[in-house]
Amino acid sequence: MRDGVADVFSLEDTVLDHIDEGAWLELACELIPAGQPESENPLDPDQPSGREEGIAVLIADKLRQMGFAVEFAAKREGRPNVIGELCGAGGGPTLIVNDHLDTYPAGDWSAWTKTNGHPFRPVRHGDRLYARGTSDTRGNLACTLLAMRAIVQAGVKLRGALKAVYTVDEEKNGTDGSIFLLDERGLSADCVIVCEPTGWTRPNGQWGMGVAVANSGHFLLEVETRGVKTHLWRPDTGENAVAKMARLLTVFETMRFRHEAARLAGGTPPMAALIRVEGGLKREMQFTPDVCHAVLAIVGIVPGMTPASVLSDVEAVLEAERARDPNLSVSVRPYPGAMFVSGTAEQDEDANPVAALSRCYERVLGQAPALYRKNAFNDTIRFAERGIPAITFGPGEDGWPPINEYIHIPKAVAATKILALTILDILGVAG
Repeated sequence: MRDGVADVFSLEDTVLDHIDEGAWLELACELIPAGQPESENPLDPDQPSGREEGIAVLIADKLRQMGFAVEFAAKREGRPNVIGELCGAGGGPTLIVNDHLDTYPAGDWSAWTKTNGHPFRPVRHGDRLYARGTSDTRGNLACTLLAMRAIVQAGVKLRGALKAVYTVDEEKNGTDGSIFLLDERGLSADCVIVCEPTGWTRPNGQWGMGVAVANSGHFLLEVETRGVKTHLWRPDTGENAVAKMARLLTVFETMRFRHEAARLAGGTPPMAALIRVEGGLKREMQFTPDVCHAVLAIVGIVPGMTPASVLSDVEAVLEAERARDPNLSVSVRPYPGAMFVSGTAEQDEDANPVAALSRCYERVLGQAPALYRKNAFNDTIRFAERGIPAITFGPGEDGWPPINEYIHIPKAVAATKILALTILDILGVAG
């Protein structure tokens, strides 16, 4: 038994020898600009989706070089999901390692001071690598590829099957990506690790990565106020729709939603985030606006909350405001084209993949990881909704800055080692 344990640790050390900062940096800096800015994919239902073909082709080639059988699966032209499979020797489970190919839009390029005005040109400053997609999620993606490559380079033959699944459309809730693969292509596995941002850094410099064993959901709503248009010079004779909306905004920010507390709380309780307000028309500055629209993102949604319950809570607030202002004309509806994303229940921490990843985290970083509920959407939700044990883990910062996004390089190297060991732990090594 002692010799067997020694052999296992020797094999793991051989795998870890292929993982270092230089290897991760080289891979991350190749992936970050690939297929950009075409891969930008805004959540806005009324804006065009991204096209991830450029990055998909690059990743497929890298998987083939490792010996994976690779296929593209696309619901729409220009948006191929990548599915790679490394068949095992038999007798082990099937594990999916997942990440996504699209990114947030970069916004105003001139605001990216850390990358000299080019958001897709990665630049290192100290222990941080800056660019769009470093934390979400090309830097995490580099960890998955490097972890799998290290296993292959070490000559390991796995018992179970390893599927590398890289999805499109994650930033828009997964319709053309994870939902399509699961519901139309029959994608399945015994468990899933989604490599997305769960990193944290404390003010004293201490850092680590949580393991998200559940996710909160979200829901986009559109609120409309209506008034009576009048002349700019006589605002007292009309009802200004923008002014009516302005009085509601702080009410939305402070309102509460009915829910039963989840076992693990998210980063916020269920709450409304104001993400767009529009009122007034071009070429009509001589008149007060008679229509105003606001978009609310209801975030932190936990199991048990439904579209009907969320809308009912907002309607109750609006009814109270109508009682205060008899001239208030306001309505709310789901934002056209938006999806209701449910919160998920916590995964069993004593079963894989949570148990295996926690063991490997402790081996690499010397302490157990924190288990928590992630507020943001990722494809983990889609796997969990279909009964597949799925967790989120990755070195990207959970709460990365929208401008001058970065990833902490030492976290990325540690996460790669943890992922490699976890793959070995879950799938087992053939004798």
